[in-house]
Amino acid sequence: MENVVTFVPPPIKMSQTQLIGEFEINLDAKGRVMVPSALKRQLPVDSHDKLVINRGVEKCLVLYPINDWKIISHEINKLNLYVKDNRDFARYFFRGASEISLDANNRILIPKPLLEYAGIEKDVVLFAYNNRIEVWSKKNYHKQMDEEPRDFVKLSEQVMGKVNGNINLS
Repeated sequence: MENVVTFVPPPIKMSQTQLIGEFEINLDAKGRVMVPSALKRQLPVDSHDKLVINRGVEKCLVLYPINDWKIISHEINKLNLYVKDNRDFARYFFRGASEISLDANNRILIPKPLLEYAGIEKDVVLFAYNNRIEVWSKKNYHKQMDEEPRDFVKLSEQVMGKVNGNINLS
């Protein structure tokens, strides 16, 4: 029998990042936004102020700490790219993704095509949850959030009813 050596990649650890907060800020003339200090303090130290920004599912942008991006992209790279829906999803997900860094003044420069995609001109909302920061035009954010998703009680039951254990949201 022949000895076969199989490469097994190291396991990818789950994200421990838990960001929270909602911040209204302004885009400057150069396409930069300042990350508020309350949000900056929550970023993982091991990301070294490096983030990845890409298009969100709705008309927003999504910022990920670099290490969280690696975990997410690793999962997407597991998709069978011979399946058209998988290819389409991967193309759309990675389209426009850019690595960016915080400058000395805690600002990030958002690429112009991404600003155009999200309709961001001046007033911006940063909405942080889980391992991501959504970047919205203030107008689109309020339009999205002011429309109650169906009946929130029913939605909570449908979504949280799938979670094992008892989580009391009230």
